[in-house]
Amino acid sequence: MDSSSGNSTRFTQIQNSGSDEVLIDPRKRKRMQSNRESARRSRMRKQKHLDDLTAQINHLKNNNSQIVTTIKVTTQQFLQIEAENIVLRAQMGELSQRLDSLNEMINSMNNNSNHFTANHCTNGTSGMFEFEQPDFFNNPWNMMHLNQQLIMASANDTSQY
Repeated sequence: MDSSSGNSTRFTQIQNSGSDEVLIDPRKRKRMQSNRESARRSRMRKQKHLDDLTAQINHLKNNNSQIVTTIKVTTQQFLQIEAENIVLRAQMGELSQRLDSLNEMINSMNNNSNHFTANHCTNGTSGMFEFEQPDFFNNPWNMMHLNQQLIMASANDTSQY
């Protein structure tokens, strides 16, 4: 028996790049083909995974950009409101001082305009006083004095701006 004839049924001829003839076992050829397919599927999975990661990166970049923009707008609004609050607090302090000054002026005028006269009550009890308060606001001289004090107080408050 010729060993080459037995082997010839086991091997097939394949031409490889030109005139070279190579004998390959069919199982080996099948395995090589399977390996090529497996490698091709692996490359395709890797490419799909890479494409998915790239899409995810782009999506996250867009989300990040939107978040940064929102933070900037919110920070700007916060700073604007904080500045308004500072102005309002200062105005509240000034108005409180002005109110205190006006209340002091009114109390001072009331104390100056009150005339205490000692009158005995009809029931004969001594030590009781009746308070006579002239009509302060009907006297034009008093109103002029009050207006001047208000103008002075207002001028003092506005000069602080």
